[in-house]
This record gives sequence, structure tokens and C-alpha cells, in this order.
Amino acid sequence: MRRRLHVDWRDGLSLVGTILAALSLAFVVPIVVALAYGGEDLWVFVVSMVVTAGFGLSLRRLEPEPDPGAREAFLVVALTWLFAAVFGALPYVLAGNGAVAHPVNALFESMSGFTTTGATVMHDISFDTHSRAIMMWRQLTQWLGGMGIIVLAVAILSQMAVGGAQLMEAETPGPGVSKLTPHIAETARVLWLAYLFFTVLYVALLYGLHLAGYAPNMDLYNAIAHGFTTLPTGGFSPEARSIEAFSPIVQWLVVPFMFVAGVNFVLWWHVISGDPWALLRDNEFRLYLGAVTTLSIVGAAMLFFSALETPETGAIGGNIERSARYATFQIASLVNSTGYANADFAEWSGPMKGLLLFAMFIGGSTGSTGGGIKVLRWLVILKSLRREVFTTIHPEAVRPVRMNGQVLDEDAVRGIYAFTLLYLVIFFVGIALLAVDAARVGLELELIDVVSASIATLGNIGPGLGEVTGPMGGYESFPTSSKLLMILYMWIGRLEIFPVLVLLTQAYWRS
Repeated sequence: MRRRLHVDWRDGLSLVGTILAALSLAFVVPIVVALAYGGEDLWVFVVSMVVTAGFGLSLRRLEPEPDPGAREAFLVVALTWLFAAVFGALPYVLAGNGAVAHPVNALFESMSGFTTTGATVMHDISFDTHSRAIMMWRQLTQWLGGMGIIVLAVAILSQMAVGGAQLMEAETPGPGVSKLTPHIAETARVLWLAYLFFTVLYVALLYGLHLAGYAPNMDLYNAIAHGFTTLPTGGFSPEARSIEAFSPIVQWLVVPFMFVAGVNFVLWWHVISGDPWALLRDNEFRLYLGAVTTLSIVGAAMLFFSALETPETGAIGGNIERSARYATFQIASLVNSTGYANADFAEWSGPMKGLLLFAMFIGGSTGSTGGGIKVLRWLVILKSLRREVFTTIHPEAVRPVRMNGQVLDEDAVRGIYAFTLLYLVIFFVGIALLAVDAARVGLELELIDVVSASIATLGNIGPGLGEVTGPMGGYESFPTSSKLLMILYMWIGRLEIFPVLVLLTQAYWRS
């Protein structure tokens, strides 16, 4: 076996090529959609498939029998997500319709899709501008990125069995996904099967509402399209007004599935396997449930006692069902970074926006498709702070931080503090850079637009809270340099920062 003294970039690029070649098969879905709807943009996806597969197979030839190690895993993961976004942008550019025809805008939309951010530069979301195949590709990119491209590759490609554990660890570098089975490839398949199960169930229920007459515009196309973006906590919709375009019963149905997507899928596998109490035994799940429930109740009360109303539905204030629906929906959507909207919350009051901004910082659970800092990290921070208060009062006491009854290693606690601090530093740097760039080109933005654009892209949330970045707005008006910064933020946010930063250090490349 080769002794590794430095990064073997040939092994890394070869694995990236293998994944890209496999990923090119995803273009089959929009090809089928194009054929079903008259062949519009069919050639776009055929060309995109050939180019992606050709590039991937070319990289594969660099090292036909790769033997990746832990160092190569960082290179593979970072480049896979970057190249996936680049080649995922090809259909937008080739189709040449609307704002996404511009290469930078296309890359923004593609990166937003694969990282399940849901931020968009499409101000013209309509089948009059974009074909159904293009819109379905936009949705599909989020489903592919939701559980993780690397996890999918480990699950289906025998070549990924070697080094699969390191790759999955590098792709989800936070508090990790439990190993459910003796073989890492089988664990990856288990996670994707749970993900697929909920997606199919959700699509069936949405379409069932349509067949029952409760959701006239939730046809099979829309049901599948939203199935592709709810479970990955993505937030893209082929409807310009997002979930607001559908009936209240559809909006209520979306809520539990957004919640499901923010829970560790390892727990769902235990539930599906016959152990429903696995959820309540988990500390992180209890905090996640408590956070969503508490914030939803507070938000519903704030909306109920407001004078808010919308042109579409009338008064929200004083109406219990509407107040509960709008608050619960938006809290569930923003806590785990889904980014759907059932109202233009950019028009809500300052205190309500503050509540939503707070929700954006929580994040989903580890092992879920949710973005953000993650509930487990906040739980560890809260436990460690409580420990510090206790040991201040009782200096002789030894009180380790425990998670689900297990003592947490102190290095892990320090790592969580380091990640959270770095996350907040990058967030504030983003605010400064976006504000300076907007001033440079004379773009007038409110502070809430700049603040929420930074957290919405870094946290893979999508919509912001201002008039420009709000759920019924978009990011098209930002200068190109700001879009490139936000593309970077979406990329490092999805990989939780460290796999990308590691590549920028001399120690990584040095023997």
C-alpha cells in the first residue's frame, strides 16, 4: 500500500471524475420531461449530459485505480460540489432564457440548487420564459444535493467503497452521521432510502390532495417538483409566489415534511425500522422540536395581535388559523433553511423579522438535509456554558458535557466553539463586503437586505428579509462581484467551511 506523504491530486481528480460521470445520468430526468412536453430544450440537456460525462471520464483516466486517503477526501468533496455547480449551470446558459442565461447568474442558480440554498436570480419564474424541463432541472439539483452528492456516490458506486468513510466525513464535517451498518456503502444506501421514502410519500400526498379537489394547481408536475425541494430543505418552486400559490391545506401539509427534513435521517431510519422512541431519546431532536414549537407559538401570537393583512388572503391579525399557519410555516421553513414562503414576510413588522432572523441562525439537525450552524452545536454550547457556571460555583467538581448519555470529548467541544466563532466571523465579513460592494456600484440596499443576504447564503437558507432579498424578490440586482462572493458562501456553507479552508493552507499541500 502506498505511503502518503502529500496529497495525491491524481487520485482526487480521478474520483471527482467518477462522480461527475455518474452525476451526468441525472440529466435523464429533464430529458424525459422535455420529451413529455413537446421536446423544448431537449438538445440543451443532451449536450449538457455529453459534456459532463466527457469531462468526468477524462478526469477518471488520470488514475484508473484511485486509492484515496483522508487528505484526498477534502479535495474530492470540495471539487465535486464546485464542479457539480459548474456543469449544473450549463443548461441555463445553453437555453439562453431570462437572467440565468448570464454565466455568473447561471452558476449562482446552480450552486444555490446543489447546496439547497434556494436563493435565486430568476425574477421571471414562469413557463412563458423557461421550459418545464429547465424548471424541473432546477428542482432536481436540490434533491441531488440534499442528502449529499458524495453520500449518493458512496451508496451506488463500487469504486467509492475505498475511502468512502473519509469522503462522507469530509462532506459532513460537523458532529457526524452514525454508522448504521458494518459497511459505509450500506449506511449511505440506508440514508438515501429513508430520504427517498419520505420524498415518495410526500409527492403522493400532494398529488392526492389534487385528485381529491383540495389543491387544483398541485398537478403531478408540481407535486414532483416540490417533492424534489422540500425534503432537501431547498426551497425552489416553479411558482413565482412559492407555496403562497397553493391552498391552505397544501401549506399545512408542507409544514410537517419541512420539519421531517430537519431531523437526523439516522433517527428516521430507526423509526422506520420499528423504534419510534429513538426520536424522544435524542437530545438534539428534543431541542429542535422545542425550538420550532416555541418560536411558532411566539410568532403566531405576534401575528394574531398585529394589524397585518395580505391582498391574497385578507387580514392575518385577529385570525387564529392564518396567524398560526403563517407563523408555523415560516418558522419551520427558516429554522432548518428550507426557504419556502407562504407570504411576503419582508413586509412583516420589525419584531417579527427579528424572530425570523433568530430562527435562521438555529439550523437543522446533524445528519439532516438542513443547513445553518446546526441544533447539536447550539446544544453543546448551552451544556458547556451551564457546566462553566456550575464549576465556577463548585471549583473541585468534574462535570463532563454529555450528549445522549455519552461523555463528549473535550476536543469536540472546542471544535464546536471554533466552528461557531468562525461561522459568525465569516457572516460579519460577508455583511461588510456586500455593503461595500453595493455602495461601490451605487446600489441602495437596506441593512436588513445585506445582513440577511450574508446569513441566507452562508446558512443555505435562500430568501432574505428585505425588500430586495425577500421571498418574493431575488438576488439579480446585486453586482457580479457580490454574486461571486455569495456563490463562495453557499459553497463553503454547504460543506461547513473546513473542507474548503483546509485546501487553502500550505500544510495541506506540503509533505
